[in-house]
Amino acid sequence: MKKNTKSSITLPKEELKEVKLLQKKLNIKTKVEVIRRGLKLLKESTDRELLREEFKRASQEVLGQTEEFLRDHDHLTGENL
Repeated sequence: MKKNTKSSITLPKEELKEVKLLQKKLNIKTKVEVIRRGLKLLKESTDRELLREEFKRASQEVLGQTEEFLRDHDHLTGENL
């Protein structure tokens, strides 16, 4: 597999204008780098969202188990255990 494969993407005028604006604003040498950074940010954002959902699910599961444990062992509280 080649390391640097040439590719061409045609963008509508408005999107190309946005890429050029970002290129200038971020002081990036190529339009391709603007697209790469955008893809990287999208991937990171998607990964964070997935991680957030997994954490929320795990947290709810642990909370349920904790509440159940506390109910089951509540009678020990009065016995100083």
